[in-house]
Amino acid sequence: MVKNLLMGALFCVFSLMSIQVVHADDHEPPFIGGNYWEVTGIKIADGAGLKYSKWLASEWRKNADFAVEKGWLVSYSIISNVHARHDEPDLYIVRVFENMASVAENEKRRTEYLAWAKKSMEKMQAESGNRAEYRTVMSTALLQEMKFRK
Repeated sequence: MVKNLLMGALFCVFSLMSIQVVHADDHEPPFIGGNYWEVTGIKIADGAGLKYSKWLASEWRKNADFAVEKGWLVSYSIISNVHARHDEPDLYIVRVFENMASVAENEKRRTEYLAWAKKSMEKMQAESGNRAEYRTVMSTALLQEMKFRK
């Protein structure tokens, strides 16, 4: 009889432990937030593909590499929309980062970037405007990767 009571008590203890584990899983979402992906769709003017590609491979890449080196970006890539329709971007520029920077962190980054780039805000704005002659930013989306919790 004592043996049966002991076995019954152990069964109850292990049952309660398993119920708590199941109960805990019911209160956690199946996903956990991962990196942020900023995806910008670019339409390139007819005949300007080489010009824009050269700029991306030089100036833009140098800037992105600096951001990766500083830890501001995790990675970046450029994806071609091989069969783009007339109303779709030709390229997607993807920048991946771990978290959103605070206002103070953004100010710090801006100061560091301007010192590194050795350009004024006016010069960078003018350069960006010049690219509008051969490319159009169609859209920018901010996405967050969702990772399975388990």
